[in-house]
Amino acid sequence: MNIDQLVELLGGDDLVHYQSQSVSKDLLHLPSPSFIDDVYGISDRNPQVLRSLGNLFGHGRLGGTGYLSILPVDQGIEHSAGASFAANPLYFDPENIVKLAIEGGCNAVASTFGVLGAVSRKYSHKIPFVVKVNHNELLTYPNKADQILYGKVREAWNMGAAAIGATIYFGSPESGRQIVEISRAFEEAHSLGMATILWCYLRNDAFKVDKTDYHLSADLTGQANHLGVTIEADIIKQKLPELNGGYKALNLGNSSYGKLDDRMYSELSSGHPIDLCRYQVLNCYSGRAGLINSGGASGFNDMEDAVRTAVINKRAGGTGLISGRKAFQKSMHDGVALLQAIQDVYLMQEVTVS
Repeated sequence: MNIDQLVELLGGDDLVHYQSQSVSKDLLHLPSPSFIDDVYGISDRNPQVLRSLGNLFGHGRLGGTGYLSILPVDQGIEHSAGASFAANPLYFDPENIVKLAIEGGCNAVASTFGVLGAVSRKYSHKIPFVVKVNHNELLTYPNKADQILYGKVREAWNMGAAAIGATIYFGSPESGRQIVEISRAFEEAHSLGMATILWCYLRNDAFKVDKTDYHLSADLTGQANHLGVTIEADIIKQKLPELNGGYKALNLGNSSYGKLDDRMYSELSSGHPIDLCRYQVLNCYSGRAGLINSGGASGFNDMEDAVRTAVINKRAGGTGLISGRKAFQKSMHDGVALLQAIQDVYLMQEVTVS
């Protein structure tokens, strides 16, 4: 894909040429070929962790650029295997998940203990593994939302993983326990030389106010990112923000929730998608922890949606995309094409940080 094809796919060049007037890019630690040396290299991460980060950032079509393209497939647990793989039963077989990541030119493949363990001796030296150590499950009746551990960190290390991944449902009643569990898991992973990626998701019905869902609000997801970096996640995974003002909405009436400053909305962000995403990057210690945004669910315009998300993430100062359902709920050929279209955005010199 070239820049003209990108603009045509997006239906215009508004995103490509937008110039942010919120937080200056000069205040951010931006992705670059020397990011590991410049940012992670001055932290308390030990040399083994730096080597694992080097494996992640050095693999695939984006290897050596400072950007990441990761294939995540944990939906067999999170969303049920039947619902996730009915569109393409090929991916009930773990080997095909790894093959898609390799053929798609990804930096890494992220999945469950079971999926990656099933093929670790054949593939762990061919593409970096990210083992997702906790999940929500949908078999308990009635369904509930709680991330629970499915294995031990040392299991991930034994199968040759370069990193572990985990989810915390910030804002949920169980978040306190999850923060403690994952903080300990991340400390152990770092001590063993693995990198850490945190899915910083919001989960609370109270975040839905007057039919508006603030789970994707920049101010709330930004604070979730800030908590994630606080427990030393090396990379933050977050959903792309779609609106702002979550703190304001939750402080209406007689409620008192959190703390806010109007400059969060007037100076540190705006209503533009790139500025909303930049606020997420800002909360990742000004980009010291890379922000990778989620590709989202599969729909009718997956290619356009995925490329649009990549442009927003890159121009905001983010580190890449982690796109699963849009890729594996298609044929292998079409999934590879989508992953490589995302990567093309990060390889385009014409698409710069706003």
